[in-house]
Amino acid sequence: MCIFAAMPEQIYYPFTAFNFSNRNCFLTGQTLLSEEEKIQVFPQWLMSLYGLEDKAFKLLDESMATYKDLKLPCAAHVNETYLEPLETEIASAFDIGYEAIKNLDDLKLFQWAGKLLYGIIFNEIQSGIKLQHAQGEEFNISQAIIHKFSHLHLMLQSVNLPLTFDGFKPYSIFLFRVDNNPEEFGYRDEINTLTFSLRIKDFGLIICLQDNGANRVYHKEILEKIQGEVLHPIQFEEFCGRVFYSAYLFNRLPEYNILPVGDEIFLEAMPLRGMSSKPLFDDWINKIYGQVLESFWKNWGFLLLEIIKNPEKPMSFVFNPDGSLVNGSTIELPR
Repeated sequence: MCIFAAMPEQIYYPFTAFNFSNRNCFLTGQTLLSEEEKIQVFPQWLMSLYGLEDKAFKLLDESMATYKDLKLPCAAHVNETYLEPLETEIASAFDIGYEAIKNLDDLKLFQWAGKLLYGIIFNEIQSGIKLQHAQGEEFNISQAIIHKFSHLHLMLQSVNLPLTFDGFKPYSIFLFRVDNNPEEFGYRDEINTLTFSLRIKDFGLIICLQDNGANRVYHKEILEKIQGEVLHPIQFEEFCGRVFYSAYLFNRLPEYNILPVGDEIFLEAMPLRGMSSKPLFDDWINKIYGQVLESFWKNWGFLLLEIIKNPEKPMSFVFNPDGSLVNGSTIELPR
């Protein structure tokens, strides 16, 4: 876990006491005045825009909730002072689209996506605890997952505390202009790898929330070729599949030092190489990548057998067989 210097009192560590009750603010840990002090995990403006409120949201234990069921206990003043201004800024940028998002401070995008993903994690944990208790068992969760989730929560507190990432970014962000169907809400997450994607309006956004920028470096070559292009949705989903798969192959658990300096808190990243000489990513296996693509291309109905007909060169809508870039506007598939 983190190496702690004198621990600043104001940092809240919910995973230490495993506190996921609705009586404490998810961000600060303070006791709430009532269990009614809650915020939506998916912001109201986003749910209203795409009519998500009553749509089904499947939790990891296979139980079903609706988007509007997913809530977080949050002190009213914490919401008003820190979260609502962030939400307003993101909503305004999303309303304009790609150009406005490109000009946003990427830390704010990280905080916004981090709050959303952490909100899902919080609901998953609550649901898991209830289920295990109903079966008379203790709730179990792997130490590696706790390690990731607790660091995400620590970094989320950059919203409400003077917390600075010292000379590094804990995330990889990928933003593209995409020729989307304006009605479509394309959302996906993988909480074990803390990876998030959103494809709406005229853009597609992917964030790896806990990789210290490693996935961005991993895909550098492809990024240089497609950055600035207008992608067809199937091209965005292909790149998305690559990033979700590489996030799964990423084999480090980043470590951090917490350095309080006066009233400020600095977070310093330990080198990812650490003591291990093995590469940061496990070997890429095209058959598994093909399975990922099959899932990401569900809208277009491509099957694994077609995708990996040539196991050495899986099907691609981003690159032609000679390696040149496919122009998204020439792809004759539904958006």
